[in-house]
Amino acid sequence: MARIAGVDLPRNKRIETGLTYIYGIGLSRAQKILSTTHIDPNTSIKELNDEQIVSIRNILNEEYELEGDLKRFEAMNIKRLMDIGSYKGRRHRNSLPLRGQRTRTNARTRRGGKKTIAGKKKAPKK
Repeated sequence: MARIAGVDLPRNKRIETGLTYIYGIGLSRAQKILSTTHIDPNTSIKELNDEQIVSIRNILNEEYELEGDLKRFEAMNIKRLMDIGSYKGRRHRNSLPLRGQRTRTNARTRRGGKKTIAGKKKAPKK
């Protein structure tokens, strides 16, 4: 099992999709990495030799911010928005959608599930 950037990549997947298991790498970035290292995207991860794994690891360390560093960077940006009191920061603080979506009927994921209303009368049983 190849371990790159602190993530165990699945052995039976293609290297192109296996790299996307690393936080901060999508499909297009994985394709770019493989083209610079001259590795065929169709090879499975178990077929990679140590030199290829080391070359991928070197490119990721030099050029990209991944995993914990990227998550920390995103959290700092959100905290900064909340501290300066911007509109997006207030929406983050209240756990509401940020980008202009309607909240009257939708946004169940962000706002939470349906809440029951206290004291509402139920229909009598027949």
